Amino acid sequence: MAAHEAALLKHLVTAMIGLLDQRESSSPSDELEEITGIKTGHSQRPGDPTLGRLLPDFYKRDVDDPLPLDASETLNAALRSLHEPEIIDAKRVAARQLLDTVPDNGGRVELTEEAANAWIAAVNDLRLTLGVMLEIGPQGPQRLPADHPLAAHFDVYQWLTVLQEYLVVVLMGARSS
Repeated sequence: MAAHEAALLKHLVTAMIGLLDQRESSSPSDELEEITGIKTGHSQRPGDPTLGRLLPDFYKRDVDDPLPLDASETLNAALRSLHEPEIIDAKRVAARQLLDTVPDNGGRVELTEEAANAWIAAVNDLRLTLGVMLEIGPQGPQRLPADHPLAAHFDVYQWLTVLQEYLVVVLMGARSS
């Protein structure tokens, strides 16, 4: 890994951890949490589209869903309140493991299977955050002209995609041998 790639990866992961930390620190206080020690989180979907992509709703209502709209919103609120803290913790752990294992000045990257899985999770989250900025939809990314203000971000998105693919291929090879 080149030194500039390592620095970029560290910068992006650190920024993502900051987003997750802000979300967690803005959670409402809960008396039950103080008594039981069980963390609870927000009951509302994040207003920030990037955080909304990292922490999506648990239940997506279909058009022909028999569950009333208010019931699905209540279900999402309850599930989010219960599980969002764990999800944030898992994302943060994966991101920190990447930070702990990326070489400071670039160089060869050797990862355990556990660390490689953490990298895959963290890189996926980075791709999700950039995907929101680049408005990447279900059809995938559209190439941007070189003079477009977000062209460099698109290149980073593509690089993260390749990095994630390499990690998956290496893990698949390790498991099949």
